[in-house]
Amino acid sequence: MTADIRVLLVDDQELFREGVRVIVDAQDGMTVVGSAGDGLEAVRLVDELAPDVVLMDIRMPDMDGVEATRQLFLPDRVARRERPVRVVVLTTFNLDDRAATAIRYGASGFLLKDTTPLQLRDAIRTVYAGNAVLAPQDLATLLDGQFRSRSSVPAAYQSLTDKEREVFTAVARGLSNTEIAGLVFASESTVKTHVGAILRKLTLRDRVQIVVFAHEHGLLDQP
Repeated sequence: MTADIRVLLVDDQELFREGVRVIVDAQDGMTVVGSAGDGLEAVRLVDELAPDVVLMDIRMPDMDGVEATRQLFLPDRVARRERPVRVVVLTTFNLDDRAATAIRYGASGFLLKDTTPLQLRDAIRTVYAGNAVLAPQDLATLLDGQFRSRSSVPAAYQSLTDKEREVFTAVARGLSNTEIAGLVFASESTVKTHVGAILRKLTLRDRVQIVVFAHEHGLLDQP
C-alpha cells in the first residue's frame, strides 16, 4: 500500500489554513501533517515533520515564504533530508515576481489562493512527482523577468552528451517524458535515464530546476 503524501500548510491566516486542511485531508492518498503561521515555524516544522509537500504563503510576518523557501533549500539542509521536500508557493497575484524568486530558490511553482480544490489536489500530486505546477509558458514568462542578464554556461553543461542536451532542451520547454520519447526516438525508460543523468551531472534536484537552469543561462535562446 502506497503511503500518503505528507503535506505541511504555511499561512499566517488560521482560517485559510484550516480551510485548506479540510480540502487536503478529504483527498485520497494525502494527509496534512502540520501547519505553521510564518516562515520561521515552517522551516522548523519541515525539519521536524519531514513533509513531502509544503504549501507556502508568500506574504507572512517575521519570515516570508520567499526567504523560508530559500532556507529550506540551503545545501546543508537538503543534505540532511532522507527524502526530498517540494514547495508550492501560494499567492493572490498571477505571475508574481516574488513567486518567481521562490521558484529560483527551489519551489516547484505557485498557485493562486482562489484555486479550486481539484486544482489544489492535482498540484500536490504533480510536485510530489517532481514536476512544475504551472504551464511552461507561464514559467518562462516568470523566469525571463528574473534573468534579464544571462550568466555564462557552466562547464557541467558541456559534459552532457548530444542526446542529453536534446532531452535537456525538451524538458526545459515543458515536454513530458512521453512527448520527449517521440521527439528523440527513444523509449520512455531511456528518456528517464537521460533525465537522471542530466540532474546528476548538473547537480539539480528535479525537472523544475532544469527549467530554471535553462533560463538562467539562456540555453533556450540558442539555435
